[in-house]
Amino acid sequence: MFAPWEYGLYYVKPLTLSVEAEAKLATQHGLDGIIIYTQSGNEPGKTVADGWHNRVNAIPADGEALFKIASIAKLYEAVAATKLIAANQLDVNRSVAHYLPELASRIEYSDQISVKMLITHRSGIPNFTDQDGFDWASNDIDIFALMLDKPADFAPDTDYAYSNSNYLLLTQIMNNILGYDYTQFIQSAILDPLELNRTFFSIHDVDMADLMSGYYVGYEDDLKYLDQGYVATAKDVGKFIRALNKGTVFTDKEANIYQSLYEYGHTGWVLGYSCIAYYHNDIDTVVVQFTNTTGDDRVLLTQIIYARILDILRTNLP
Repeated sequence: MFAPWEYGLYYVKPLTLSVEAEAKLATQHGLDGIIIYTQSGNEPGKTVADGWHNRVNAIPADGEALFKIASIAKLYEAVAATKLIAANQLDVNRSVAHYLPELASRIEYSDQISVKMLITHRSGIPNFTDQDGFDWASNDIDIFALMLDKPADFAPDTDYAYSNSNYLLLTQIMNNILGYDYTQFIQSAILDPLELNRTFFSIHDVDMADLMSGYYVGYEDDLKYLDQGYVATAKDVGKFIRALNKGTVFTDKEANIYQSLYEYGHTGWVLGYSCIAYYHNDIDTVVVQFTNTTGDDRVLLTQIIYARILDILRTNLP
């Protein structure tokens, strides 16, 4: 597989001298807008934005804008599950059939799929976003109908396959054992202690003017109206990523549990929104990148931009 030639040329361009210059270059190569948050050591975080917050109304990109973080949300959910495991409210080795008996007959191997297999994407449950009938541009899909009554992709714990279905079931399990919506637990156990005041669970929880617009190549529509999960600022995501990697979101017991369960950084993608958030130990730096244009290989472009930003940061080390 080969990158489109223009992206190959972009990759080998000489590095710019700063993250600000790289952000500007990125918006000259097919991105409507970009937000980059970096935070090193004990230094304050820095946010850079370029391009458009809303291109139709010519509103400039704003580093404090809210953004749809898509699958980065799985990190928060894995941390929440870890806290419940540590508190003996959730048994990592118990089966899906045990916790969701009403769905047991509709999920192949449900009596053999453990909570741990859901968290680690080793369940074999088909990914609902890969099924015929799933539409990223619709909020009116019966997601459970797309994942239930389907043959497993593989027997439990015999392989790995990333599946959004795993975390849908995990959140249902957390709802059941808590007796209330799992997002309330995330709010009280993760967001509030870390003072993540600009992280929300839905577009319906925010002022839509604060949410960065999202675009898909070839379409004029602003896709911000689609309710596609969590929204947050780059700074809030960056603070969470540092807390996750440094263990400050955990007790010692929780930290030991989490290390065998899930990742410490993540990417995310929904229509109009692409994001990358990782901690880089070699430079003790968190880098969060939000871009509001998807389609036509833009994910590849965002990966190249992120790699170039890391090169700039490493080049500029004291």
